[in-house]
Amino acid sequence: MRYFEDIEIGETHYFGNYAVTREEVLEFAEKYDPQTFHLSDEAAAKTHFGKISASGWHSCAMTMRMMVDNMHAHPQAGLGSPGVDEIRWLKPVYPGDTLRCESVTTSKRRSKSRPEMGSMEGTITVYNQNDEAVLTMKSIGLIRVRDAEKQ
Repeated sequence: MRYFEDIEIGETHYFGNYAVTREEVLEFAEKYDPQTFHLSDEAAAKTHFGKISASGWHSCAMTMRMMVDNMHAHPQAGLGSPGVDEIRWLKPVYPGDTLRCESVTTSKRRSKSRPEMGSMEGTITVYNQNDEAVLTMKSIGLIRVRDAEKQ
């Protein structure tokens, strides 16, 4: 189990292997982002996408799945997140792509009002199988301090 004290600024983690399927792209788009270029080959062909692409929000959801799978594989005393900043969709994500993540811790600080926790910030970059960055975001995570109740 990793705690606030174990997190180092500058540490980098590589994780994830998410296969993007046409069925999932269509299902997500139908339910949450029913724009024609996410749903129709013909409509997408008339846009800069050229073919059906995943919703940016779907790309974020796939990223979250990879992040949670990584947290399960490498447990930490996480306490959730107050949010993310600066989400950027750099390139389209297409059915048939395989995504992976790189996470770099950029800062951390202990809470003054809640000494049992700290926060850490990082940059998440998602790459496709061609090593092209498709998404970036700045994440903020809350994490428990080791033995905070004894302090």
